[in-house]
Amino acid sequence: MIKEKKEEIINELAGNLTKCAVAITTDYRGMTAKEMVQLRRLLHQQGVEYKVIKNTLARFAAEKAGVKDLNQFFSGPIAIAISLDDPVKPAKILNDHIKAANSVLKIKGGVLGSRVLSAADIISLASIPSREVLLSQLLGSMKSPIQSFHFVLSAPMRGLVTALNARVKQLETA
Repeated sequence: MIKEKKEEIINELAGNLTKCAVAITTDYRGMTAKEMVQLRRLLHQQGVEYKVIKNTLARFAAEKAGVKDLNQFFSGPIAIAISLDDPVKPAKILNDHIKAANSVLKIKGGVLGSRVLSAADIISLASIPSREVLLSQLLGSMKSPIQSFHFVLSAPMRGLVTALNARVKQLETA
């Protein structure tokens, strides 16, 4: 590879590592080309970048980005999934792909902000509900006390209306 091309790859990966929400390293050894294309499509549709990269270039990029702890996962053939916005998406997609396709893909580890994640951490990250689900749960829990308060305040009024309706029916039948 030409030196300028290598520097370009290092700079691009270092830039992505500095601004990413999560970076997950995987061992893709044994995957078929068809399976790799399907996985890349799935990740790309969700806005996750998935690249196969040489270990030495990945090490230089990690050092340049200040993410030296990621170097421990750079052995053997690796591919890196990088998400710039949602840290759960790539973990969920990779974990679901491994389960659904009975894939030989292995999650090695990753980095979430400045925290190093093991493969087990990434699998537990995949079990977290999506951002939209968490927001709807939050709104539901915020709305619940207000609904209860409204119910408590309106109970006496409902009781009065029920009593008046019963009295009206009583007078109509008499």
